[in-house]
Amino acid sequence: MPIWGDRLLAAGGAPVTVPRDPARDAARDELLNAEYHKHDPSILQRVTDWFYDRISDALGSISGEGADGTTGLVLFLIVAVLIAAALWWRLGAPRRTARTTLDVYGAEGARSAARYRADAAEHAAAGRWAEAVREQMRALVRGLEERTLLDARPGRTADEAAAEAGRALPEHAAALSAAARTFDDIAFGERTADEASYRLLHELDRTLERTRPVLAPPAGVGAAAASASGPVPGSTSGPASGSASGSASGGAA
Repeated sequence: MPIWGDRLLAAGGAPVTVPRDPARDAARDELLNAEYHKHDPSILQRVTDWFYDRISDALGSISGEGADGTTGLVLFLIVAVLIAAALWWRLGAPRRTARTTLDVYGAEGARSAARYRADAAEHAAAGRWAEAVREQMRALVRGLEERTLLDARPGRTADEAAAEAGRALPEHAAALSAAARTFDDIAFGERTADEASYRLLHELDRTLERTRPVLAPPAGVGAAAASASGPVPGSTSGPASGSASGSASGGAA
């Protein structure tokens, strides 16, 4: 019995011998023709179909064979939304794992406090609250530097500035820390700025301008003051008492 690929008949009826491997290669090349695959699903469609099949199989093993792929997918999405809502309620909104290391003045460097305040007011008047918050916080920190309550140090973050200023202005330490968090969340995070955030920093800046710092006395001043005050009234030293007693005894003799 002849095998296809071994012998073919020419137009005149004469047998033609074709080797098996070239015939197989010719058939494979013919099947690779784009005309035969123009209605095939795209790669994206194949990946999507595979993903839905996996979800349907997983849900089918849980809910039984009665649920089709669409029903299983809807159930899966409902369960995922409920789990996400429970985690959000329990843990709160996602937070950044680390604070940014950018300094409070950004890449442009420090300017005068008056310039920062003017820029903040301009942004606030235009309703650009994120820019207004950034400029107002920079005005606050720069104002403390100009009053020498903070040393002008490049690379300082808002959190560091608030902590250092809180030592000189202890009654405003909590407000400074809250202002730094507001600045970080808006400037480097995903918090939306609003007028209330700007007003918070603006009022704090004005309050700090009117506040006198609490300055710690220089080292050694406390001890020197205690020494200068002398002995406690009514107390006598040992040698002085002995000398007085000796003089009294000699006089009596």
